[in-house]
Amino acid sequence: MNTLFWFRRDLRLFNNDALYHAIENGCRNAVFFITEKQWQKHDVAAIQLDLLKRRLSFLGELLASKGIELHIIDAADYAGCVEKLASFCEQHQVKNVYANNEYELNEVNRDKAFLQHADSYGVAFYAYDGDVIAPPGSIKNQSGEMFKVFTPFKNAWLKVYQDTHFYFAEPPQMFEPIEWQPSELLASDGSSEKWPVDDETLSHVCARFIEEKLATYQDQRDIPSIKGTSGLSPYLALGIISVHQLLALIQQRHPDVLRSSKSNLFCWVNELIWREFYRHLIAIYPNLNKYENFNDKYNAVKWRDDDSDFKAWCEGKTGYPLVDAAMRQLLQTGWMHNRLRMVVASFLTKHLLIDWRKGERFFMHHLIDGDLASNNGGWQWAASTGCDAQPYFRIFNPITQSERFDPDGEFIRKYLPELEKIPAKQIHFPHDYLAKQGKSSSYWPAIVDHKAARERALNAFKV
Repeated sequence: MNTLFWFRRDLRLFNNDALYHAIENGCRNAVFFITEKQWQKHDVAAIQLDLLKRRLSFLGELLASKGIELHIIDAADYAGCVEKLASFCEQHQVKNVYANNEYELNEVNRDKAFLQHADSYGVAFYAYDGDVIAPPGSIKNQSGEMFKVFTPFKNAWLKVYQDTHFYFAEPPQMFEPIEWQPSELLASDGSSEKWPVDDETLSHVCARFIEEKLATYQDQRDIPSIKGTSGLSPYLALGIISVHQLLALIQQRHPDVLRSSKSNLFCWVNELIWREFYRHLIAIYPNLNKYENFNDKYNAVKWRDDDSDFKAWCEGKTGYPLVDAAMRQLLQTGWMHNRLRMVVASFLTKHLLIDWRKGERFFMHHLIDGDLASNNGGWQWAASTGCDAQPYFRIFNPITQSERFDPDGEFIRKYLPELEKIPAKQIHFPHDYLAKQGKSSSYWPAIVDHKAARERALNAFKV
């Protein structure tokens, strides 16, 4: 054994240049480290870990069919990961390790620690940027710094890549099949079983979205009662699907999409660029990894430490139907519609004036698509503390949001069966209607008055 591939959140064979270079260098072995203790520190959701383990089982069998052995190694945390990788390299006389970069602070420090071992063992470490189109730090403003506003970042990104033809890269010719030995470390609890992990099914999912929903995404993406979004975020979070792959598939049908930034077709691509933006931020501003406000002006905000209100928000018992239905969707499925993520985040940070960090951690602990860069970016956007965040005085009204995006209450009824028979006109804030019916006890009272909460938030953010 001379060359080793180190899998992280890049659990795919397609569009994985780091893996291809390893194979071209004779790689027949790969490793993945189970770091349960580290995952607990990072609040990784159980449903995401189940998806990861199911994918690793599929990937291990797929690699074995192509002559590459995937070693699943229990390492507890990143310190153990470094020690066990160094020991593996020494034991198997590995001279070259290939991997894709991860940009979060703990992951960066892990790689730095391994490099110290690698130098002493004479091991070369080759890292690639397989999780993004533009490597962090490569898109800069005229002062040579990272953009702090998304639109100029997007424009600069497009200036570099709008003429790029992305391609769907298949793995190179590999080796004779070997037998896959399933690992007990990959035992599944079944919580993610509704999310397929095989490449054939995922290929159909991607193609169906691009063929059938991409053109209407801009019009339907905010309606939680229909499947108007791609549903691909869990696979992007674990690198089961890559941004390169998705752009290649889009360009097959719409070759000029990157030159048509005003079109409906570009709307979803814009979301992929937001993903890049947040990855650049997490890499260039490491304090974001420590849950610090991007805009330190808002360090002076006095958050409320109200366990009762936070518990009501977590359990979907705020008395605001759209908020409660969204939280129950998260608790029941491990996923939440993107429009609703903004609504519930605004409600927690503005209506309840509870620190965004508590909500961010709660999301990570439950989301199947949990991802530090995007989750942190989204929460700080909603809380007005982040980079290019919404202004502090923009406070979502959960009632009008409900009337606009779930006008008939279809989504609310799905997750709040206690409101199933409430008329559409009253379902968005049903308390007066329920009182007249003598049924006030059938639904939770509103824990805060919208107008009063809005005024309280405006005063709190005037710092």
